[in-house]
Amino acid sequence: MTSKADFTEDEWVKLYRAPMVAGLGVSLADPGGPIEITKEAMAAMRTAAAPTTEQGLVVDLAEGLKVVLEERQNPVADLKPQAGTDPREMVFEELQEANRIITEKATSEEASNYRSWVLESARNAADAAKEGGFFGMGAEIVSEREQQVLARLEEMLGAGPD
Repeated sequence: MTSKADFTEDEWVKLYRAPMVAGLGVSLADPGGPIEITKEAMAAMRTAAAPTTEQGLVVDLAEGLKVVLEERQNPVADLKPQAGTDPREMVFEELQEANRIITEKATSEEASNYRSWVLESARNAADAAKEGGFFGMGAEIVSEREQQVLARLEEMLGAGPD
């Protein structure tokens, strides 16, 4: 089994925060108000901290994230786009790097479970808050822009919907 010892500290951080970064990508796709953003962030955080898989590497990564969250640190605080760049592209670059790391260093089964965990976090963020509408009327659960982000993540990570 692949463990924390197989990664540098920077790689480990990129891997455990990727589910939250994926949720951030969903929020950036169709930013609502502060309530919607908070709901999406909390959904991504809950998924990241409590994966549905019992696969060892994902569980270890979730435990690493929980430690950071319990210390009231923001695991994505250093993710700041360069001036003139699209923050959504920064999200995709970060996730591509995490995918590269997991592909190179983990077993294929561990990498597959990891990708599912990241995608589940993004999907849960997308499902967490309605977008658009007026006082909830005419709002969508998952907006078209959020669906586009999910599709791009699925393509990037090589996984389709469950």
